[in-house]
Amino acid sequence: MAVIFIGVMSGVLLATWLANAFFLEPFYIKKKQQTVIEAYETLNRGAQEGLFADEAFLEQLNGISFTDNISMLVIDTSGNVLLYTVRDFRILKNILYSYIFETDISAEEIKELVKTGQYIIRQRQDILTKAEYIEMLGTLDNGSPFVLQTAVESIRESVSVSNQFYAYIGIGAVAVSCLLIWFFSRRFTEPILELAELSRRMTELDFNAKFSGKQKNEFSFLGEHMNQMSRKLEQTISELKTANLTLQKDIEQKIQIDEMRKEFLSNVSHELKTPIALIQGYAEGLKECVNEDSESRDFYCEVIMDEAGKMNVMVKKLLTLNQIESGGASVSMERFDLTALIQNVLASTAILMEQNKIRVSFAAKGPVYVWSDEFQIEEVLTNYVSNAVHHCQGDRIIEIKMEQLQETVRVSVFNSGMPIPEEELEKIWIKFYKVDKARTREYGGSGIGLSIVRAIMDSIGRECGVRNYSNGVEFWFEVDSKA
Repeated sequence: MAVIFIGVMSGVLLATWLANAFFLEPFYIKKKQQTVIEAYETLNRGAQEGLFADEAFLEQLNGISFTDNISMLVIDTSGNVLLYTVRDFRILKNILYSYIFETDISAEEIKELVKTGQYIIRQRQDILTKAEYIEMLGTLDNGSPFVLQTAVESIRESVSVSNQFYAYIGIGAVAVSCLLIWFFSRRFTEPILELAELSRRMTELDFNAKFSGKQKNEFSFLGEHMNQMSRKLEQTISELKTANLTLQKDIEQKIQIDEMRKEFLSNVSHELKTPIALIQGYAEGLKECVNEDSESRDFYCEVIMDEAGKMNVMVKKLLTLNQIESGGASVSMERFDLTALIQNVLASTAILMEQNKIRVSFAAKGPVYVWSDEFQIEEVLTNYVSNAVHHCQGDRIIEIKMEQLQETVRVSVFNSGMPIPEEELEKIWIKFYKVDKARTREYGGSGIGLSIVRAIMDSIGRECGVRNYSNGVEFWFEVDSKA
């Protein structure tokens, strides 16, 4: 835009300069001819009315002669001078005689401009001085010969000076105008470019982009409407993503539901067999008064209560897992701050970390916005952190990191301790599978937590996994960073 405006302005200035250089002099000569004709008409009128002796008329002629730089001479047929406006009229008289008698003037020095029955207007160059004049020679209506003369040499000097001045002024004007045009075009195009960038980012479903123009003009109104459209699109995509995931799960639900029920009943019966047997055995012992002392009875009751509590926790987890796998748990996709979620989970487990003397490392550099089901991602993270606490050994360190991938964010939870045997890595996601059954039994683990994690990640269509290190284990999961 700036180049176009500067080009147009430079073209106009150049055209004006060329017009001044090539057409100003002919235009000036044309105007001079008109001035001489007007002076002739005044002179001819005075001759017809016999005003050559009238002071007022002579004063008028002197004014014309002074104002328009026109020298006048009128003679009678006998050669006597009737009227003149210059003191030394002999040059004009010689010119008039030369014209009448057609002597001493070379045709090459004269350019005829206008010729009528009464007069002739010509452009003549003086042989000696090289000065140029516009002259009118002829006969007035009363028969008196006359000559009118005006110099034109000054106009050429004026045109030359004018062209130089105009060139300097034009260059300066172009330079200043370039700066002004560039400045104002930037003010005009910057909001357009910002709106273009905003629309590009919106096509990539990046709804963090917002128009920030402060000026109250049409661009601000357009930018505000685009901001509103961005918010509306974000809300609509959130609803569509939720509906899309729900539809996918509905299709898979009918295929998987029967197998899941069978598997659920089989696993429950297997896991409940041992605690039920313990509760039954200790309850029968109490009934038959195997140990009559109060301390033994209290021990029996505590075993029964402990096993019943573990069964209660396991049943709740099984119900949660079954609800997720069967599609009964709704998935609500929304945009939330993953950093804040991790900080909340760590805050809720701070007492447990302190009791186990565990050092937690989590470097948060600011908000990280992702798309997922916030409640279920919190459940996944809680299971990972709880699992890390119960298996943390050695340096007793838990480290949580976030890594930005191409379209996802990977969250990893590392705990120092013994690595998981390689042959066991794929089995830990199976319901009720326990790598170290004795240790799991010690803290009341049921082997369902990681199954819940896998079910949740499958329900939202994202990956999770585990990786061994020489000094510990790292569990990870991914969530969408783009809509």
